[in-house]
Amino acid sequence: MRTVFVGAGNVSILTAKALIKKGYEVVIIETDKTKIDELSEEMDCSFLLGDGSQPNILREVNPEQTDLLYCLSDSDQDNVIASLVGRSLGFKRVVTSISDPQFEDICHELGLQDTIIPSRTISRYLEDMVGGTENVDFAAVLKDEARFFTFIAEKNDAVAVGELQLPGEARAICYYREGQFAFANQETKLQEDDEVVIITHSKNIAALQERWHPKLAQGESTASTFDKEG
Repeated sequence: MRTVFVGAGNVSILTAKALIKKGYEVVIIETDKTKIDELSEEMDCSFLLGDGSQPNILREVNPEQTDLLYCLSDSDQDNVIASLVGRSLGFKRVVTSISDPQFEDICHELGLQDTIIPSRTISRYLEDMVGGTENVDFAAVLKDEARFFTFIAEKNDAVAVGELQLPGEARAICYYREGQFAFANQETKLQEDDEVVIITHSKNIAALQERWHPKLAQGESTASTFDKEG
C-alpha cells in the first residue's frame, strides 16, 4: 500500500512511522526544508518539498499509484484545497483533517467523504472523564488486524442484520438512525439511510468496499459523505 501525507505534523509523523513499520510505502509533502532534513534522518520514507495543495506538487507523487492521500497540515483551508485537488487528480481515497467544525458542512457539500475533526474526539474523551467513565474512542481500541467499516443502507439493505450475508469475521455492531445511536444484533431490522458500523478483520475490507463503496474500490470519487468522528 502507498500513502501520501500533506503536512509533517505530529499526527502525520506518528501515522507514517506506524505504516513504515508495516512495510507500506510512505511519502510526506512538507513546505519546511529544515523539518524534512531532520525527519529524513530518522524515517525510512520519501519526502517532497513543496505545497501539497498545489496540483503540480501532488502530480509528482503519482496519484493513480497511491492508495491514500492524508491532508493533515495545520491549515484547514489548505487541507480542503489539497483534498479537492487530490480528488480531481485521481487519488483513490482522500482524508481531510479540519480543526474548525464550521468547515464540516462545507466539506460534506463538496463531497469530501473522509472528513475528520480530531478535537471532537478529544473533547468527547474529556467529557467522559468528568462523568467518571473515561471511555476510549472506538477507533483507538482497534489493534492488530481489527478494522471498522461503515455504509449507508440502501433499499436492498433494508433487511435483518442476519440477512446481510457478511463475510466471516465481520459483525454489524451498531447503527445510526436519524442521528441516533443503537446497538445491532442479528434480528435488528435495518431501514434505508441507516448508517451501519461493522467490525471486521482487515482481509474483508476490500470485499466490503466492493459491495457498498464500489466507486472507492475502483479508485473513483464519490459524492456520499461520512464523518468518522460522528
